[in-house]
Amino acid sequence: MGVGAVRPALGLVGAGSLARALVDGWLAAGWTPGQLWVTNRSDGERLRQMGDAGLRATRDRSELLAAVDVVVLLCKPDAAKEALGQLAAHWQPRHLLLSCLAGVPTAFLEQGLCVPEPRVVRAMPNIAAAVRGSATAFTPGRHARPADLEVAATLLGAMGDAWPVAEEAMDAVTAVAGSGPAYVFRFLEALERAALAVGLPGELARPLALRTVEGAARLAWHDPRPPAELRAAVSSPGGTTLAGLTALDEGGLDGMVREAVARARARGAEMGKRWAGAAPSERPPQS
Repeated sequence: MGVGAVRPALGLVGAGSLARALVDGWLAAGWTPGQLWVTNRSDGERLRQMGDAGLRATRDRSELLAAVDVVVLLCKPDAAKEALGQLAAHWQPRHLLLSCLAGVPTAFLEQGLCVPEPRVVRAMPNIAAAVRGSATAFTPGRHARPADLEVAATLLGAMGDAWPVAEEAMDAVTAVAGSGPAYVFRFLEALERAALAVGLPGELARPLALRTVEGAARLAWHDPRPPAELRAAVSSPGGTTLAGLTALDEGGLDGMVREAVARARARGAEMGKRWAGAAPSERPPQS
């Protein structure tokens, strides 16, 4: 299976929000709808919508696996056992499993496939994949080959930036990058409401907040100075920016962000222990 300019056919198992974001990202990166296969255990409407968009939508796992080399696991984590069991019946040595399930370790994925030496890569993209802006990390399973990591890097890098990490870091990655867009959206909500509260009209408050956050992030990405220096550059003594920053500091912004990331990481670790302790024939309780 080639990488680089070659775009392999992909089989998506799951049709939720992240699946749709990945589809949008891969289409924007040059995949054609016919190269993207999708299946889902329920909700025929989602499959119908993807089929209407030109994707190869099917409920037949054997048909999907016959057509693709890379299977992207995007179901809910509590459906992992069922999905893996359905895939195992048709799994071939050529197949690579790219799992995007939060908290589900590679060891469980390998056991769940019930085939000799399954090739697995675990990844954590985020919903910004839809606009090719995802921050993604990935880690190999025991039987993944160097070529599999190249394929994963190509697929994930087509939707933003992707970094290889040790599996022990995946819960922290999920807490920062996987959940991070929600933190930013929450800040945008607050900034928009604050704009309305100081008298800006609604048709201006939202785009002003959006463009401000986008522009600041873009500058921080391209400017070599650390965020603290960039912040200082726009914080004149006695000025308006410093007055606003003082309010954020008094409100405990650093502590709130640390706590948000710590809780998300702890939840990921809890999920990982639950799955790591489950035999392939067991299904952990839903939460």
